[in-house]
Amino acid sequence: MARRLRSVELDFAGSAPVRLVFTARVSAGPVAVYRALAEDVSAMPAWFSAVTAARPLSGVDGGAGREVRLRGGVFFRETILAAAPGERYAYRVDETNTPGPGALLEEWRLVPSGSGTLVRWTMASEGPVVFRRVMRAARPGIGQSFKGAMRKLDRRLAATATA
Repeated sequence: MARRLRSVELDFAGSAPVRLVFTARVSAGPVAVYRALAEDVSAMPAWFSAVTAARPLSGVDGGAGREVRLRGGVFFRETILAAAPGERYAYRVDETNTPGPGALLEEWRLVPSGSGTLVRWTMASEGPVVFRRVMRAARPGIGQSFKGAMRKLDRRLAATATA
């Protein structure tokens, strides 16, 4: 059963009670990384193993959005809040079937780094004390999932650049 979360704005990424921040460097440039995150949404399961399906949505809360499904049956219906090609991609979760979160926002920052990109992913959330503890305890596993996704994305982008 879908639950509606509290609607938050971009500043929530810096003020949320729980902020999980992860970074990784990829060889591809920021524009290519941005395209993979924001424009080639349906290909996300090919490089982010926690994701089983992703599709763009239009008209979500009056704007563009996505629907993402994770392993275990969790789904998120999201509204895109920032789409700056090669720099930033952020969205909030409007609906989910997972218990716990009261609000959830994710932000991807892309910074040129040498001949590649430094990717910084922030998961900002709020919820009851138990949810906050679970999120903090899950940090190592989420971090490993992110690192693995960035390795796969790096290989995928390298392969498409040489094709």
